[in-house]
Amino acid sequence: MAGDLAWRRLSGGRIVASTSIRTLFWDIGGVLLTNGWDRSQRTRVLSRLGVDLEKYEAKHPAANYTWERGLTDARTFFRTTVFEQNPDLELSFDVLWPQVCAESKVLNAECLDMLSELQQAGRLSIATLNNESRELNNYRLDAFKLRTLFDYFICSGYCGEMKPLPGIYRTAIETSGYPPETSLFIDDKQENCDAAIAQGMQAIRFESPAQLRVELAQHGITVS
Repeated sequence: MAGDLAWRRLSGGRIVASTSIRTLFWDIGGVLLTNGWDRSQRTRVLSRLGVDLEKYEAKHPAANYTWERGLTDARTFFRTTVFEQNPDLELSFDVLWPQVCAESKVLNAECLDMLSELQQAGRLSIATLNNESRELNNYRLDAFKLRTLFDYFICSGYCGEMKPLPGIYRTAIETSGYPPETSLFIDDKQENCDAAIAQGMQAIRFESPAQLRVELAQHGITVS
């Protein structure tokens, strides 16, 4: 890595001083993997199982608010959104849950390769900063062997707060043990990047592996 102060050229050509990055925070869904349980995924799974989608979507926002904050568990979430709304449907959690998990897939293998290279280099602390329910996050970390790629995990299901609200970013900064400007956050949503910047972090909005590699280099982080 460069020294404590590096120089970075902004898109408009202006050159500014930026503190060297010590901690790299990654979103998971939309960067490394597909999302965990977005509208297209739940439409696909629930339609196949005969669930009333209109009734499900009416219950989803309130139930998801607590589920993704770790304030309720998956069985309670699906009892509220699926089973109580479809009492005549012969469907159990043990049948539904594996199909929910099966919707998760690798989105950008190239990003996983970059992440592995950075972890092996050992020059940065590397952590997640993502919104996900506790159970689905745990499944994804295990199924895609992500635990070895990160030093720790800042997940909404663990800490009770979600992006883009400031609390989860403050937790990430405090857990890093370094000033906020030494943290670089990667996310595919601009609102989440803006929220990180508002807390003093630096951020890259992810668009593609090639674009990410270029922008990491602008922060003094080189990957092959």
